[in-house]
Amino acid sequence: MPFRAGPRNLITDVAGLRVGNAADERIKTGVTVVVCDPPAVAGVQVLGGAPGTRETDLLEPHNTVDTVNAIVLSGGSAFGLDAASGAQAALREMGLGFAVRDMRIPIVPAAILYDLENGGDKDWGRYPPYRELGYDAVRAAAADFAVGTAGAGTGAITSGLKGGLGSASTVLPNGITVGALVATNATGSVTVGETRHFWAAPFELGAEFGGLGLPSPMAADAVDVRLKFRDAMPRENTTIAVIATDAVLTSGGAKRLAISAHDGFARAIWPAHTPVDGDLVFALATGGSGIAPGPEAGIDLYAAAAATMARAIARSVHAATPAANDVLPVWSSRRT
Repeated sequence: MPFRAGPRNLITDVAGLRVGNAADERIKTGVTVVVCDPPAVAGVQVLGGAPGTRETDLLEPHNTVDTVNAIVLSGGSAFGLDAASGAQAALREMGLGFAVRDMRIPIVPAAILYDLENGGDKDWGRYPPYRELGYDAVRAAAADFAVGTAGAGTGAITSGLKGGLGSASTVLPNGITVGALVATNATGSVTVGETRHFWAAPFELGAEFGGLGLPSPMAADAVDVRLKFRDAMPRENTTIAVIATDAVLTSGGAKRLAISAHDGFARAIWPAHTPVDGDLVFALATGGSGIAPGPEAGIDLYAAAAATMARAIARSVHAATPAANDVLPVWSSRRT
């Protein structure tokens, strides 16, 4: 089944979604917000052992609220959960949110990654900057946005290389669009051994992350487990992501979409879903295509979710750029 990228090759190829970034370069951290207009059916799946989250319980299919106004991805470990409050404030100013009598309550689930040991100055004073970054990210939301060293990926690092923010999209032959957004801060590696080749190479469309394919012959050290920190502690890592589609899905179908997108983590990161990663995928279904996929089309949709996520992860590292006081090099500096 042929896949092709959408016109932007970003999650915003799914109509109804906008993405905004905000960052603090001194601290080396940032926030990315996906704004849903109209609200989207949502789900979540956590497979890492050390997650940091807000408002994820309400996304379970048996609970009352099944649509959200936005999703927040933030750096800052537990401090970064403040970003959702800032995003919520901006959305409320826009008149968006779940209606309860005369009140509007924006529904904003969030997840965080650990970027506190990346060379940035973390002496931010009494309060961390994340509430304001979350507010600014919503205000910056648009169809086009930066990837690489941007938003929630500003301070991200992986095993041996700087991480970042990545995105990709896929248009299926039946007209359904799938988009992925990811902040890659994994304890594992996205490249094969010490080479420039990405584990996600089989899913690459064109040369969106270098066009190198897999190494031939395969590197002798390809399956060696390379960790960012050999003394890794819980919450020091985490890849957090959003998978979105314009298909018509129930909340249960959205959860299945999130589960499938985790296969993209496994295809793009070695190892993934470890006890010291808080690996998490949010899913959004806007229904904008009007297509409710049956069993056969559903298989194509969930396969596309995994492939699109793998591509977004590779793109996040491929697009990272150097900055002062970095503790790891960027992919573009690797020569072999």
